[in-house]
Amino acid sequence: MAVSNNITACVTLLALICAIPVIASGIWFASAQGAECARLARWPVAILGGLILLAAIAGFVGAYWNRRRLLAFYLFAMASLIALLIALLVFAFAVTRGSGSYPVLGRAYDEYRLDGFSMWLRGYVSDDPGRWERIKACLVVSDTCKKMARQAGFSGCCKPPSVCGFGYVSPTVWSSPASHPAADPDCGVWGNDPSQLCYECESCRAGLLAALRDQWHRANIALVVATVSLVFLYLVGCSAYKNAQAESLFRRYKW
Repeated sequence: MAVSNNITACVTLLALICAIPVIASGIWFASAQGAECARLARWPVAILGGLILLAAIAGFVGAYWNRRRLLAFYLFAMASLIALLIALLVFAFAVTRGSGSYPVLGRAYDEYRLDGFSMWLRGYVSDDPGRWERIKACLVVSDTCKKMARQAGFSGCCKPPSVCGFGYVSPTVWSSPASHPAADPDCGVWGNDPSQLCYECESCRAGLLAALRDQWHRANIALVVATVSLVFLYLVGCSAYKNAQAESLFRRYKW
C-alpha cells in the first residue's frame, strides 16, 4: 500500500472514531429526561453520526485496498455530511440563543419566561395546540414533576410562579393567597390536582424549552469538537488522495 494510501487509511480511521461522539450525543439527546415528551430534533444528530460512520468505513476500505471509487465516494459523502453537521450546529446555536431565565429574589434558582426564547422555539410549544396537548399528557403520565422536583428547568410546570405569592406545602402542593397578582395570568391557571398543576401555564412551556436548550448546549460541546476534527481530517484526506493520484500517474509514466 502506497504511503499516501496509508495516510488516507489512518485519516478515515480517525474520522470513524470522530463519528462516535456524534452518535453518542444524538442518542443522549434523544433519551434525556423530558425528551420523551418533547420530540424536538429527536434523532437527526444520531442519524447524521451513523452516516459519517458509514462514510468513514467506506473510505477506510477504499484506502486500504486501493479502491479509488470508494475513496472518491468517501470524500464526496464526507464533505456533504460535514456541511450538514455545520448547518445543524449553526441552526442549534441560533435557535437556542436566548435563555428565557430571570432571577427570583430570595430564591436559589431562576424562573423562565416564554418571550425570552427564540421565535422558533416559542412556535414549537405555542403554534400547534394539539402538539402541546400531547406534550402535556405525556408529562402528566410520566410523573415528570415528581422526577424533576429539584430541577429548575421544569419548575414552571410543577410550581406556580414566585410572583403569585403561593405558600409552599410540598413540591407539587401550594396554598393559594387571598388574591392573585393580575400581572401574571399563570397565577390563575395553577391547580394542586396532579393532572393540572401548571401544565397550561406559559411558564411550563418556558421551563420545558429551558431544559431542551440545556440539553442542546451540552450536546453541542461534543459536536463542535467532532466537527473541527472532521474538517481537519477531511483536508488531510483530500491532500493524501491527490498525492495518491499523482503517485499513480507517476508510476504509469515510469512504466
